[in-house]
Amino acid sequence: MSRISIGPAGSGGSGEEGFRKIKESGLDAVEIEFTYGIWMTPTQAKKIRELNKKLNLKLSIHSPYYINLNSKEKAKIEASKKRILKCCEIGDLVGAKYIVIHLGYYSGMEREEAYKNMKIQILELQKEIKKNKWNVILAPETTGKQSQFGDLEDLIKLKKQTGCHLTVDFAHLKARYQGKLSYEEMAKKIKSLGYIHAHFAGIEYGEKGEKRHVLTPEKDIKELFKALKKHKINCTIINESPDPLGDALKMKKLLK
Repeated sequence: MSRISIGPAGSGGSGEEGFRKIKESGLDAVEIEFTYGIWMTPTQAKKIRELNKKLNLKLSIHSPYYINLNSKEKAKIEASKKRILKCCEIGDLVGAKYIVIHLGYYSGMEREEAYKNMKIQILELQKEIKKNKWNVILAPETTGKQSQFGDLEDLIKLKKQTGCHLTVDFAHLKARYQGKLSYEEMAKKIKSLGYIHAHFAGIEYGEKGEKRHVLTPEKDIKELFKALKKHKINCTIINESPDPLGDALKMKKLLK
């Protein structure tokens, strides 16, 4: 039997009230969005951690979008790592387990060369996490554009070779493969990996992949749940639609 936890991307409110609202809505998790900047201070993080001892929500952090661990400019790689490590520091203080990362772009390189570069940077980041004794796990995310590094096969390989985790964004995979990879096939590929941190939403896509997130269709939710239950996958799914709280509640209702 699958155990599926559901929550929104973002608390939908400022400070502690947003987290309370999510719990009162009957949801299980929330991903703290640092996508446009790391806005939470260490003091705020400690307050949320104390509050969450009562709420018991599963917390994760989405690191900033402006990260590229495969840039041809060393300064951009170092700036990216600095942002990720700051997320790890706050993540440890707030009690988040997974630090979700968009690793970056191919930058004109062959897939294998880009993979080797990403692996080196993940291993270096993990050394810093261990040195600082931060209790967090890096979870690189599958991406929706073909120019972005984040193919499912590469991230599964990265998980096995470095010990990092991964974030399976089912909507991104739908866009990346232009609808040719079904939820059933996605579930088959990840069923041996154990617990999965995941994202979901409706999505529009074209020849080059993802265009934008849209509200999550009920049909897609049902298809995804059917595949996850069939393959007994335990996961947390964060909804990233334009209405993450509303769509997370819709998913929770359909799950029941």
